[in-house]
Amino acid sequence: MGKNIVEKVLQAHLREGEYISGKEIGIRIDQTLTHDATGTMAFLQFEALGMNEVKAECSVCYIDHNTQQIGFENNDDHLYLQSVAARFGVVYSRAGNGICHQVHLERFGRPGTTLLGADSHTPTGGGIGQMAIGAGGLDVAVAMGGGSFFLACPNVYLVKLSGKLSDWVSAKDVILKMLSMLTTRGNVGVALEYGGAGVKTLSVPDRATICNMGAEMGATTSIFPSDEITRRFLRAQGREKDWIELSADADAKYERVIELDLSAIEPLAAFPHSPGNIKELFELAGMKVDQVCIGSCTNSSYKDMMTTAAILKGRTVNPDVSLGIAPGSRQILQMMARNGALFDLIGAGGRLMESACGFCVGNHFSPRSAGVSVRTSNRNFEGRSGTKDALVYLTSAEAAAVAAVTGTLTDPRTFDIAYPKIEEPDQYLIDDSMFIFPRPEMKSAAILRGPNIGEPPRNEKMPQSLGGEAMIKLGDNTTTDHITPAGARLKYRSNVPKYSEFVFETIDATFSRRCLENKKKGLPNIIVAAESYGQGSSREHAAMCPMYLGVKAVIAKSFERIHSANLVNFGIVPLIFKNPADYDKIEKGDLLTSENWRDALAAGRPVFIRNARRGETYECTYSLSDTQRAMVLAGGLLNWIKSR
Repeated sequence: MGKNIVEKVLQAHLREGEYISGKEIGIRIDQTLTHDATGTMAFLQFEALGMNEVKAECSVCYIDHNTQQIGFENNDDHLYLQSVAARFGVVYSRAGNGICHQVHLERFGRPGTTLLGADSHTPTGGGIGQMAIGAGGLDVAVAMGGGSFFLACPNVYLVKLSGKLSDWVSAKDVILKMLSMLTTRGNVGVALEYGGAGVKTLSVPDRATICNMGAEMGATTSIFPSDEITRRFLRAQGREKDWIELSADADAKYERVIELDLSAIEPLAAFPHSPGNIKELFELAGMKVDQVCIGSCTNSSYKDMMTTAAILKGRTVNPDVSLGIAPGSRQILQMMARNGALFDLIGAGGRLMESACGFCVGNHFSPRSAGVSVRTSNRNFEGRSGTKDALVYLTSAEAAAVAAVTGTLTDPRTFDIAYPKIEEPDQYLIDDSMFIFPRPEMKSAAILRGPNIGEPPRNEKMPQSLGGEAMIKLGDNTTTDHITPAGARLKYRSNVPKYSEFVFETIDATFSRRCLENKKKGLPNIIVAAESYGQGSSREHAAMCPMYLGVKAVIAKSFERIHSANLVNFGIVPLIFKNPADYDKIEKGDLLTSENWRDALAAGRPVFIRNARRGETYECTYSLSDTQRAMVLAGGLLNWIKSR
């Protein structure tokens, strides 16, 4: 029987386990990616594991999330990262060099290899034919040290593309269409593989945009073939030697086949407050816009930027709109400076932002109160922009640029110019001077630790019985931004006691204080949630900080993959209601107990939770491998590794 692309890459990297759909496997990781929002703790954990050098073929640390250096914290953390990168043999990408996913695609990504990144949008690399997977920082720390990455062997869906995109319709519309079909939940354990004749009509940056937002569906990863278009992109980056051909066999099998005609897709938008709320753009036409943001790892490629410049050339941004533009990499910014496109953007009244994540994670350029912000980024969760009551709409770069001129959400097909068709360059401007590549003499470098650098908190072994309070009850689609906020709070990422003060602050500002009071009394804390708990970022602090606050279990109707793995890594048990209706029977403040839950988990049996207020018992299951159960029993991954 023939193999699909996912099978070919994963089986070539298989170290542990048997390749059977749904079963746990351990794979070798070729490349790792960290950045300054997740990398600080990842390297602190790397040190805590007692490792002294990186063993992955290529590890890169990017400074791209927290480049606004208000206060000492971000700058101190950047210096820490630069020094540990030098000590352990990691490439360091300096602030201003660009967004990790865009830059890694340009300069390091290789078809047929594996990439593990401490960021949920790591699957961007699938656009180049790389098996790129997002994970928590602790998993990445283990992979940097040469350890295996464990995951459930995915179910592979083939997205069979046909036709060709119409003018004013782009790759962003393709992935928004996919979100309208698969939604933001129910895709745990799924890998999306793109194929069909339509693939050849999409450039590598187009493919990367599509793979990038596969994360919003909760898929493990997304991947395209590596073909002559891939080869052309790598040649233009001066890296043709990194190219290999990679395609599915003609008789490859798939769990599901999704037919998608590119020529039938229309301009789309995701409306507040989820990337899965999809409407055709003409339905929203005429809505007044206050702000437009073009950039992020989803839509900051050369094509996106040049298309934006062509739309704005000779025009002026609407006086009621503030336009911010963030090229995805210094490479692209330099090319635009040379070819005049930058002049067109600035001349139209666009505000040039740093080549960084900035507005996407709410670090700056927040909209006005209750403002409408049109963005080309990947998430529009409530408050993520930095303004809690803002209304964020996600669109293509084309639609965003047109909105900046017209002042309203507009179907770009009605705009009064011919569609600017931008071709990928034959040669990109290559300037790697903002990378610091490791050299042998750097191994003796001193590690710089500012006052914001703490120690990774450790959990204790799983207790024999559970007797704790339901500290909060949450609805569907709780995101990691709800749990541990992004934006200005991210500067405390390496100071867990401080960052823990803000857990669930937008939902219940008393949560942290109440948890600490229980912890001091020796009482465990429990979180109760509904469907799709842990959507969004791979931010492991959304598990680490609750662990610090004494949370021992999260009981939910369902979990998202990365967050569930992060809970296990920090010794928090992710329990699933066997009967979803039991969720309705629990109230905040209820005393929930389970005698001998440790023995039940150790034996792989269900856990029974008793509600003292109602005198009822609820059966809970879990989706944990044997390895993950051992980790939870030990109190998390750090303890488990130390015990071995």
